[in-house]
Order: sequence, then C-alpha cells, then structure tokens
Amino acid sequence: MRLYNPISQQTETFVPQGDIVTLYTCGITPYDTTHLGHAWTYNVSDLLVRYLEYRGHTVRYVQNVTDIDDDILRKGKEVGEDWLSLGNRWTRHFLEDLRALNMRPPDVYPRATEVINEIIESVEKLIAVGGAYANNGSVYYHTASWEPFGALSHLNKEEMLATANQRGNNPDDPNKRDPLDFVLWQAQAPGEPAWDSPWGPGRPGWHIECSSLSSKFLGETIDFHSGGGDLLFPHHECEIAQMESMTGKRPFVRFWLHAAMVRHDGEKMSKSLGNLIWARQLLETYHPDALRLYIASHHYQTEWSYDAGKLAWAARVAKRLTRAATAPGGYGEKLDVSAYETDFVSAMDDNLNSPAALGVLDDLAVQTLIASQAGQNIDAGQRAVRDLSTVFGLRLDAEQPEPRVLAGWTEHLKKFE
Repeated sequence: MRLYNPISQQTETFVPQGDIVTLYTCGITPYDTTHLGHAWTYNVSDLLVRYLEYRGHTVRYVQNVTDIDDDILRKGKEVGEDWLSLGNRWTRHFLEDLRALNMRPPDVYPRATEVINEIIESVEKLIAVGGAYANNGSVYYHTASWEPFGALSHLNKEEMLATANQRGNNPDDPNKRDPLDFVLWQAQAPGEPAWDSPWGPGRPGWHIECSSLSSKFLGETIDFHSGGGDLLFPHHECEIAQMESMTGKRPFVRFWLHAAMVRHDGEKMSKSLGNLIWARQLLETYHPDALRLYIASHHYQTEWSYDAGKLAWAARVAKRLTRAATAPGGYGEKLDVSAYETDFVSAMDDNLNSPAALGVLDDLAVQTLIASQAGQNIDAGQRAVRDLSTVFGLRLDAEQPEPRVLAGWTEHLKKFE
C-alpha cells in the first residue's frame, strides 16, 4: 500500500514495522451534534482500519475525546450546563451515530482528563529538555527550540502565526516568549475546572492531550495518525514538535492522513458558520449503507460539497449491492471474480482510492446480478461482494450493525452515562 506523506509531499510505501499496526485518530470536542463532516472524517479512519484488516493486519486503534477545552467551557456557560455533563451528553450522541453508521469502534476510547498525570509528566520532560518554559502558572512550548517546526504544514513563520491566530492562538499573551508559542499547561481561570500541578492549579493545553494519549496507549512512535484537514496546523504540527523533542525519536508518526474539508453551498461545513448537515437527519431518510457509500465516493484528500443527488445515487448502489449479495444462484458456469478482487486491492493500495474501489465493487455487483439471471453459480461473486463491502462498513441485508460494532460502542458508551 502506498500513501501520501505530507512531510515529504510524496507517495510512499507502507511497510509494517511489527505484528500490530497502530492508528491514533483525533476525536471530537463534544459540545454539539454529529454532522456530515464528522462522519466523513471518522469514515477515513474506519476505511483505513477495515482495509488493513482485510489485508490481514492486526490494528490497534485509539480515538480520544477532548473532554476539557475552551469550546466546551464556553458552551457550558452559554447553555447553563456543567462542562462534564455537556460533554458526556454530546459524546453519547456522537457514539450512537458512529454505531448506527457501522463504524468499527476503537480499541481504546479515552478522555483527555484520564491522563492528567501523564500530561504533567510530559510537560516536565519538555521543560527538562529545553523545549518548554513556565511563566505565571502556565507552561508554554517554545517553538523556536524545535528547528523542524513547520515541516508538516510547509508554512513559513508568518503563515503559521496567521493560521494559529485564526484557530485560537493568543499572540498577545504577555507570558509568552514568542507569539507562536503554545500552551502546554494553562493556569486556572476563575470559575473553571482545574487540576493540581507543579506550576499551580490549571488544565492541559489541547495539543499535549493528544500526544500524551497516543504515547500512553500506542507508544512513542506510531504508524498512522488521522484527523480533519483543519488539524494539520497547528494541532498536528504541535504534536510532532512535542513528541519528537521530548523522546528524541523520529518520526513520531510514519503517515498522516488528513480528511479534506466538506463544503455546503460553497463554504466549509462548520459549527461556526451554522451550515451543518446533521448525520442523524440523513439517517432518518437514508439507509446507513447509502451514507457510507456516498462518503466513500470521495477521495480522502479531495474537498467536496454536499450533493443530495449523489446521495440518492449512493442509495441506489447500496440496494444493488444488497441484491447482488442475496440473489439466487444457479448450477451453471462459476462466476470468476479474481479480476475484481485484484482491481479492488490495486485501487485501495493506491493511496486509499476509495472512489475507484467503489467503482470496482459496483461493477462486481452488476456482473453478479447478470450471472444470477443467467443461472450461473454466483457463490464466489456473492462472497466477494460481502468481503469487499466489509471494507466500506456496509451492512447489506443485516438488520443491525456488526456484532463487534454493537458490543464495542456499547462498552465505550458506559463511560459517558
């Protein structure tokens, strides 16, 4: 399998380093409901995991929930709800939606607040190696201490600062040595939750949460790290700086996968713009398979806009796949599907080209239905339709999601009751 490496800006071959392939996905900040952009982002992770499993790999998959964050605290104040209660409520909503979409649950689904001790240890290590400094109860990462800073985003300092400022950075913080420095530990503000630390009560910064979670559950270097394209900078750039300067091990991540933006009416689909398409609303009208196929019809690196007509097309494809998987077979000539399986693998091995792979699967379904009508033996065709559909997370004729999906998400949901 060859995948795009945003650091080298080239497509490179993935070669497993051990018996287990590792993936970390940046999870939600739970202060609102699940929209199509969320479904798209986490479909990329699900597609990667399922395809790796299809190719015989064992995958250890971790996805977090950012349960303490400026946005959650702000939303809680707006609606008059405790931050923990608010986060639990919207996390349950999100997990229920992923379960309905038959997305494979991660092996570990931790809260950021579960690893406060590990976060403090990470911050102490960064101070010890000269990558961070404390000032007035807060701790900051000093970006000038890490020469490769910007290698992932390929932005110069002025571009990085402008982008960071658009995404929550405060360049005028008087405690900073440099406007581009970012918070590792934030001193407690009046009325906000806090944890004890060597620098006084406070809470973790956003970037150090994911670094601490990934290292605890997957190790200091990992195979894959995925998330929305808007996380590439500053979030993922900052993760690299933290981990590589702290551990001395490079690369922290071998392959980064960034889901491109989903648009609606020409603009990025986002909470702040109020132009969201809710996943749960779509599932009231369409079968989950239709939504999964609609999403998979776009390449993970390509921006796309919501199109109701194309979603209706995906619904027709979903029905065709189910008919192919359940059609009556005959006793005539056996249907040969080896070329379809080869073409499917070739497409997915080409930087997860899901649109091309979906085309192969649809062609296989059409040929299986034609063979069924001709009285051929279609056992191999139906097995292939089911096997390849599993890569896309399709249920076909099953009334419920896969047993492991139901069991896994049900277990994770207990944490947020």
